[in-house]
Amino acid sequence: MSSNMQADLVIIGGGTGGCAAALAAAKSGKTVIMTEETDWIGGQLTSQAVPPDEHPWIESFGCTASYRSFREGVRDYYKRLFPLAEGVQAQRQFNPGSAGVSNIAHEPRAALAVLRDMLAPYIHSGKLQVLYGYRILQAETGGDQVESVTVCHAGSGETVRLSAPYFLDATEEGDVLPLAGVEYVTGAESAQVTGEPHALQGEADPQDMQAFTYVFAMDYKEGEDHTIEKPAQYDFWKQYKADFWPDMQLSWAGLVPHTLEPIQYCLFPDGKSFSLWKYRRVIDKNHFAEGIFESDITLVNWPANDYWLGSIIDVTPEERAKHLENAKQLSLSLLYWMQTEAPRPDGKRGYPGLRLRKDVVGTEDGLAKSPYIRESRRIKAEYTVTEQDLSPVTQPGQTAMDYFDSVGVGSYRIDLHPSTALRTYIDVSSLPFQIPLGSLIPVRVNNLLPASKNIGTTHLTNGCYRLHPVEWNIGEAAGYLSAFCLDQGVSPREVRKKKDLLEAFQAVLAQAGVEMKWPSTHAV
Repeated sequence: MSSNMQADLVIIGGGTGGCAAALAAAKSGKTVIMTEETDWIGGQLTSQAVPPDEHPWIESFGCTASYRSFREGVRDYYKRLFPLAEGVQAQRQFNPGSAGVSNIAHEPRAALAVLRDMLAPYIHSGKLQVLYGYRILQAETGGDQVESVTVCHAGSGETVRLSAPYFLDATEEGDVLPLAGVEYVTGAESAQVTGEPHALQGEADPQDMQAFTYVFAMDYKEGEDHTIEKPAQYDFWKQYKADFWPDMQLSWAGLVPHTLEPIQYCLFPDGKSFSLWKYRRVIDKNHFAEGIFESDITLVNWPANDYWLGSIIDVTPEERAKHLENAKQLSLSLLYWMQTEAPRPDGKRGYPGLRLRKDVVGTEDGLAKSPYIRESRRIKAEYTVTEQDLSPVTQPGQTAMDYFDSVGVGSYRIDLHPSTALRTYIDVSSLPFQIPLGSLIPVRVNNLLPASKNIGTTHLTNGCYRLHPVEWNIGEAAGYLSAFCLDQGVSPREVRKKKDLLEAFQAVLAQAGVEMKWPSTHAV
């Protein structure tokens, strides 16, 4: 069965960037259709179960007004609905999980609730339609234009042909790009091409991509046994060790990313080692009234369940399915190892009280609905951000290159996890940066824009443009740009090339609360 739908803007992918884009376009009065493969919008924040990774100034500046509204919405969600411990209600910078990785670590379900509330006025009014369970099947193009995309429902097999003047690719892996014939790159570029100090010496490797991860949630019930069934691949993962890793993958060993020195982790805080329990903890039970939570809840997105034995992009369906299953088995094997064999400070082995919290991620197997994808296909853009743009070694002053066409800001280290080419971390300092409009404009196609981790960055600079507030800003800028072009009867390319149009568009962004320049700061 098939049908046709039409809107001002079609967004393929309901992740972090997709939601921000839909919000921006709908606020601008445009009709929007957004598709989402799972039954949860939000991407990194929800279906991938990754608490926000953010820069040190996030509470004061360095993000869009709508992203700040999202953050405050998360805090309000807990303060409004949950019985809290004494004094918590007054905490302006309340951090539900007291996590080390984020100043606002929270459950995926909380992010989902807030995102749905933010989009509710536009869904209720009919401005925004969200098609759940749909994946892109094909795209029709004519010349340098995308004319339509066809999406297919995973359960029913129903197809829908979606037409619009503008399309956004907000998928996690840049899935629209190959289907629409949009020029793109993958993997690691050659230093001979980009001139980047940390790029590959020799030829580029399109299949050299960052590890991806199946995240899961767990709590701890002392004295109880919640050991899962032994995973089918457990014996393999128990014996696996990468050449660049200091110990077995299933161990408390790791590397300090920026020095590559060995480090020893621990599960619960012991006063000596880095506690993985606190790292991405999303519920600190002490923040809540006694008895509300029996245990803390933490999300497991650790070095030990990073999967780097193969790429899932631009490979055969069989190869993709194999690596996705292997990654799931790795995460389940890590849990089983922690429950049964992990060394403890008291000399015992295993923590059988660790309980897989399937409800936290909304799945039957207890793993996040989608893998956490760190690296996507990336458009060949009018402007590609390189390491030289961001490096304190090559850029004078306290911020990165000042782009004339800035449409937002972000900040994070150039942080690359071990890769599918079995290369270790690349983790180097970077300066707070801007998002150039040129990185959102494909070299040829006129009416498709990236709205996620698929903008014109390199393998290296993707490492700092991939985080939550930056993806949100990218999506928001793409949503406003589509609306602006429709209102003015111009193309994104014209907006960048014509000074008066660019200034008018940047004024629209400023009015919406999108920051486009940094105050004086420092490298991270």
